[in-house]
Amino acid sequence: MKILLTAINAKYIHSNPAVYSLRACVNEIYRPCIEIAEYTINHRSEEVLADIYRRKPDVVAFSCYIWNWSIICGLLAELPKILPEAAIWLGGPEVSYHAEETLEKYPAVAGVMTGEGEETFRELAEYYGKDGDKELHTIRGIVYRVRADGKSAPAGSCALSGEAADHEIRRTPERELTDISALPFLYDDLGPFENRIIYYESSRGCPYRCSYCLSSIDKKVRFRNVDTVKKELQFFLDHKVKQVKFVDRTFNCNHEHAKEIWRYLAEHDNGVTNFHFEIEAAAITEEELRILAGLRPGLAQMEIGVQTVNPKTLQEIRRFADTDRIREVVGRIKAEHNIHVHLDLIAGLPYEDYESFVHSFNSVYEMRPHQLQLGFLKVLKGSYLWEKAADYEIRCTDAPPYEALSTKWLSYEELLRFKQVEAMVELYYNSGQFTYTLPVMETMFPDAFTMYLELSEFCREDGYLFSSPSRVYRYQALLDFALKTASGIKPEAERAEWEEILRQLLTFDLYLRENMKSRPDFARELSPFKQRIRDFYHKEETCREYLPDYAAYDSRQLAKMTHMEVFDYPVWEQDIRKRTRRLEVPSMTLFDYRVRDALTYEARHLVVLKDEERISHK
Repeated sequence: MKILLTAINAKYIHSNPAVYSLRACVNEIYRPCIEIAEYTINHRSEEVLADIYRRKPDVVAFSCYIWNWSIICGLLAELPKILPEAAIWLGGPEVSYHAEETLEKYPAVAGVMTGEGEETFRELAEYYGKDGDKELHTIRGIVYRVRADGKSAPAGSCALSGEAADHEIRRTPERELTDISALPFLYDDLGPFENRIIYYESSRGCPYRCSYCLSSIDKKVRFRNVDTVKKELQFFLDHKVKQVKFVDRTFNCNHEHAKEIWRYLAEHDNGVTNFHFEIEAAAITEEELRILAGLRPGLAQMEIGVQTVNPKTLQEIRRFADTDRIREVVGRIKAEHNIHVHLDLIAGLPYEDYESFVHSFNSVYEMRPHQLQLGFLKVLKGSYLWEKAADYEIRCTDAPPYEALSTKWLSYEELLRFKQVEAMVELYYNSGQFTYTLPVMETMFPDAFTMYLELSEFCREDGYLFSSPSRVYRYQALLDFALKTASGIKPEAERAEWEEILRQLLTFDLYLRENMKSRPDFARELSPFKQRIRDFYHKEETCREYLPDYAAYDSRQLAKMTHMEVFDYPVWEQDIRKRTRRLEVPSMTLFDYRVRDALTYEARHLVVLKDEERISHK
């Protein structure tokens, strides 16, 4: 017997912990019979089909989500033609809440595992392994196909034999929720996860009841034994994995659990591993903030779902977040400059019209997260919002991910504008490559949303294509947009200086992140300063005042490994207003790429004045 657990992930760096957990829970007798096959949505369907065929499984089980369901549906039509004797099973959130409908639509599917699958799959493996008198009707948590006479349907035969109409679909009783402390550790062998994100679960369920989320259906939040969690986290630390992403829906819903884990990570930090947590910012305590303040820069990143700041919308979707408290917490976490902060918004929620969402966007943008994810409402089958979709007049795509096209409060055209803004936010804000230029540009517009919307219109109308791998192309597009905007709002006498300010800001942003070998067109000419730059490196070769870590290198090597730029404006200033004030003397700025910020990856930069007095800004 061979059972093939099949996962189709959104990206290569992702993994599917569900299939690994299913295999880990199978009796040791059958575990060698379980194979895992992982693909991505970028694989061609025929490649996936051919690989499954070559493995010659007796049972094929698919892990089904909104991002892979369309591909799986295509495979369900073809697999019975090439593996007619193989039984096909489905599981996961995409099929758990309408299993009967799925079996009616796909007659080649033998059954669906609903809900949590570890114990269900263990018993299913025993059934196919012919362990004793195990029968499908004795396995809780499945919806399956049987013959009209009550006997189990033959594996894989329904679609090809034309007997589907002679079969019944039955559902067994719901299974009790899993004791997650009893589940085995998934990652004893890290080989399959090299260069991929490790997903880790220290709790299941969510105490909140957000109407758009399937986690709201869980009846109870369960926590893995904290001593077990520490032991498993230490395994990741010992092996210096790059990132561990906690999949806990709200990590800090149990404060003692959260504090104990954060303290452990602080005390056992290996200087390498990053841990990702999804938290409820409004619920965080002062003690938790103190613990977080002591973490190594880069050790943790926090994802916070704001979703909206509209009070009526929050009430309707059953979220009771305190927006002012979220703003305070985000500000305090960011002030420590040691934790990456990621904030989420959702467009298309009930009672959120165009003006309301623009307000939500600007309010969250003003918190200055390191990343702002602008998401769009997905009408997930089984969620409370799915049941209310007709009342909200939500029209969504028939195919996954069931994204809203319009609502009672938003037209499709308005959602398209939000899509345009999302694209620009992703390119310019979330890339982290324009952190000094964007805040200055924002002063030209009534608010940030307007800037990104007009930027998107400019790029669309002027034919800018961002599929180009060149970063300089994006910088040039931003400069062209800023200059076109300035021509309409600034007096002609100010435009030349404004253009030079923008060029120098972009130059600063560019060299903060990369020691560009080919100089961009928008950067100033350095010929008048070449002798001064050369003198600096010759002097540094002797005294090592600015670059003490480069003792083994001569002046020519130093000039290649670092970069020197000259600015007429203090573009490095944290106060945005000061960045546009001309300096009395042009300032030399040294970029040291060996020393980088743990959160932003910006190079250390030192401003060297004409009198050789050094001012360190980073």
